[in-house]
Amino acid sequence: MSSAPKKLAVVTTIYRYLSHAQHFVDRFLVGYPHKGRWHRPNMEVVSLCVDQKPEGDQSVDRAREFGFAVYPTISEALRCGGDSLAVDAILIIGEHGEYPDNEKGQKLYPRYEMFKECVAVFEQDGRSVPIYNDKNLSYSFDKGKEMVADSKRLDFPVLAGSSLPVTWRLPDLELPYDCEIEEALMVGVGGSDAMDYHALEAMQCMIERRRGGETGVKSVELIEGDAVWEAGEAGRYS
Repeated sequence: MSSAPKKLAVVTTIYRYLSHAQHFVDRFLVGYPHKGRWHRPNMEVVSLCVDQKPEGDQSVDRAREFGFAVYPTISEALRCGGDSLAVDAILIIGEHGEYPDNEKGQKLYPRYEMFKECVAVFEQDGRSVPIYNDKNLSYSFDKGKEMVADSKRLDFPVLAGSSLPVTWRLPDLELPYDCEIEEALMVGVGGSDAMDYHALEAMQCMIERRRGGETGVKSVELIEGDAVWEAGEAGRYS
């Protein structure tokens, strides 16, 4: 006999067709194909908080159809309108929506701010639950470090990433464990910095199968424009 479904709170920037929120949440609401069968996770979306509701917003219709509530604040969503934390896990999706850019051209999605509001509830209620953050933790390395420090301080799991490491590969490609890799090249399509992250993550999930395992990334350098071709001609990355 299966156990009672875990209760999931979703905190997102927008929820409309083909947004990350729609892709993520629909898989909990209706399921997805897995190994030739239709699979539905043993989790129940019980609350949702949406920062922006542009034209085409689906949050209200999805809530009505599947029986969960949309709350105006993150704290209310985590407490399901009550006085204490009332969910088993939190999904933060800070992707899409109208937000300013910084001097590097990065979209200032409020993932850090959303995370900190969750942490505030944990601190006030004396209990914490796992958090999954869609994509990178933050555009700021210092903010990302603080988020990890919060998870260690309050002893709750936090995970960040995207679907690329586990999606289909056409043609199918799987490097054997402990293989030797001299060079790797990943070609991505799209703008910075959202697609930069996808390109890095897709390449890292492959090369981490090399001998030595998950030894990590020492540094990442971004060059663009003519500097790319100049570096190639100079043999800088050969």
